[in-house]
Amino acid sequence: MVAFIDRYRDQYGVELICRQLPIAPSVYYEHKAREVATARRPLQVQRDAWLTDEIRRVWEASFQTYGARKVWHQLKREGFDVARCTVERLMRRDGLQGVVRGRSCRTTRPTPAAACPDDHVQRQFRAGQPNQLWVADFTYVATWAGFVYTAFIIDVFARQIVGWRVAKSMQTGLVLDALEQALHERTGCDGLIHHSDRGSQYLSVCYTDRLAEAGIEGSVGSTGDSYDNALAESVIGLYKTEVIRHRGPWRGTDDVEYATLEWVDWFNNRRLLEPNGYRPPVELEQQYHETLNRQAIAA
Repeated sequence: MVAFIDRYRDQYGVELICRQLPIAPSVYYEHKAREVATARRPLQVQRDAWLTDEIRRVWEASFQTYGARKVWHQLKREGFDVARCTVERLMRRDGLQGVVRGRSCRTTRPTPAAACPDDHVQRQFRAGQPNQLWVADFTYVATWAGFVYTAFIIDVFARQIVGWRVAKSMQTGLVLDALEQALHERTGCDGLIHHSDRGSQYLSVCYTDRLAEAGIEGSVGSTGDSYDNALAESVIGLYKTEVIRHRGPWRGTDDVEYATLEWVDWFNNRRLLEPNGYRPPVELEQQYHETLNRQAIAA
């Protein structure tokens, strides 16, 4: 109604238009005054405007991937007293929404004839401490220059990505480079279990020898379906949703590698994960080590 008056006020005048509409001229002028002087707006309107700015800040910081639930949890972590339904309402009004997962894709091919390690996980992806259980998998990314491949190694305790690599080939070197990065980042891996699917890359002699050299015990899913490596597939699903499909199309390997580097840093240090109690992986691991230190001091 106000927009209609704005459109025809120069032709007919405000009072004449208001005489034909169910609105008083004073109401129209008050509305226009509030557009200029925000302090004259109702307190609820002022608070909504302020909260919308904070919501957009959190949403932008998540690379525009967070939905209302994670935006709400991040605001609570920062000390904001706001209801989840309010966040949902304001995001809907402002056209802000999180990314939605699509269908997953399968890249590794099983080699039934190859000897496989036992399945030491049995789909129980739980760890009581860091460096107890790692899971590994890789996926493909379509670019203008052809397919590239991204491999990940995840520490199950806090779901922290400890190794990753992007390459043009999905040969053993791809997953071996990710493993070398994980071994460089982590110490005290003796007795650690490394779990993967039945892909030939993870069953190669080079890879299994490197695991044995580092004192790591290999584990491979027994039935060969996606549930045998569900946690790794879940992280890769987030990667494909929050990076590849959300920020593409991709020109080539360099673009994918830089975006992956940026995402892994955010994922480990700032992304809120529901299984971690809406805390980033690094924060949960730090809390674990701080608890151990306090117990050692008390003893």
